[in-house]
Amino acid sequence: MIDFIFGVSHPGHWHALNIQQNPHHYSGIRLFGSSAVSLLQEKIGAGVYFNPYVQVNGMNVKYGVVSIDKLCKDLIDWETLYLAGRMHKPVKILRDDARVRLANQVNLTEAIRVALLTLPENFTERELFERIAGISYKGDFRMIIGENPNKIENIVSSQMENFHRLYFGLLDDLPNIAILNQGRLQQNYNPRFRGLMIKKLPKTLYDKVIKEHLKHVSKNNIQIPEDKTLLYEQVAQSEALNKYIESSLKEIIARTAITQSVKGIFTAGTIKTVRYAGEKLQKWWTAKK
Repeated sequence: MIDFIFGVSHPGHWHALNIQQNPHHYSGIRLFGSSAVSLLQEKIGAGVYFNPYVQVNGMNVKYGVVSIDKLCKDLIDWETLYLAGRMHKPVKILRDDARVRLANQVNLTEAIRVALLTLPENFTERELFERIAGISYKGDFRMIIGENPNKIENIVSSQMENFHRLYFGLLDDLPNIAILNQGRLQQNYNPRFRGLMIKKLPKTLYDKVIKEHLKHVSKNNIQIPEDKTLLYEQVAQSEALNKYIESSLKEIIARTAITQSVKGIFTAGTIKTVRYAGEKLQKWWTAKK
């Protein structure tokens, strides 16, 4: 099944036209009108409305609808990481939008920073890409049951060239990264550089990481610097940094993953939901053998 995401300016109007032209794409919720559909889209989960198992020119398609505003906010602030995380991987842009393009450049740079903060001084391109690809799966219950446990490695190994193309220019622009030979890289562990990466974390993650650090230093009677620059450097040098980032990502992702999945029961309908879940479980079980 091929996945599409449609970013639209006015979800209510878009659904009104689409329900009129393609009523068979929707579950019974369409009977309540486009306003109910767009309300369900915007207010529950990640702000995305999915229609799965749609046949288009002989292809099996699942498409999600999201407002441009919601998409850009997630790309910049990582409010849910539901769409921002999807766009950490190589995707095909069918129709470009200047706002989304700029927001996604921010999103990709933020993904690099988060990965670097959890990597050693020397690492490989593959290790970097696997860290980036794995960000959006932290706290997602489907990775425990329902998804191939090797999904992240499979995503990267099958698209190494595309990952390289997506991130190489951004890596080249970062002052604390040296690109070595044979796919190896080196980052500068200078506290000043790493403190700047903490400062530039996406807003939702930044707030949670700082909160985690303040709890940690309070519990361990560590003095908190008054100067914010020194605070960022303290966070960057903390032995618990990986734990801060992992628990913060899980907190962002877990709730949305559950609410979006529950929403899918209503938006896709019972039959399609059971079919989709069954196919996921079959893949998971096959991979576990």
